[in-house]
Formats: sequence, C-alpha cells, structure tokens
Amino acid sequence: KLVVLLGDGRHLLGLLRSFDQFASIVLEGACERVIVGDLYCDIPLGLNIIRGENVVLIGEMDMEKEELPSHMTAVSTVEIKRAQKAERDATYLKGSMKNIWSSL
Repeated sequence: KLVVLLGDGRHLLGLLRSFDQFASIVLEGACERVIVGDLYCDIPLGLNIIRGENVVLIGEMDMEKEELPSHMTAVSTVEIKRAQKAERDATYLKGSMKNIWSSL
C-alpha cells in the first residue's frame, strides 16, 4: 500500500499495481485522503493512473501500524468539503487583513 503526494498537494492512497521509468504509477483501490484540522475523509477513486510528472513523493505504508493518530475524526465528503471551504475563506480573510494593515 502506498501514499502518493501530488504536485497540487493532494494525497492518494492505494495498492501499487504497476510503474514505469517516468514514475508513472497505477493504483488499485485508490482514494484521496483529505485532512482539515482534526477531520479527515477518504474519497474513493477506484483504479487510478498517475503521470510521473505529477508525483512529488511516493511512500510505502506500514500495514501493521495505525494509519492516523487517534484524535483524528472521520467525516463525510460533504462535511470535509465544507471544512475545506471554511479553511480557504479564513486564509483569504487573513491575507486581506494583512494587506489592509500593511497599507495603513
């Protein structure tokens, strides 16, 4: 089982089925793990082909160890999307406030 970090910041999990000299990989039973604070959601993707130019990091997961810390809470796709939007809005607001204060 692998975890793959993509150039756009997404994390994919799945079983390695194939790879080539360009680091392109095929993941079976892939899912995207979205983490916001202490919330997480695994969004199923199925069979996934990832071009090597999009791969930043590939790591093997230890099947015997627990994947996530105990304080993490699994939520639905709708809830994680809502949490992502709230996080983006807070980041935007923080940047806007910095711009306002720096112009004063």
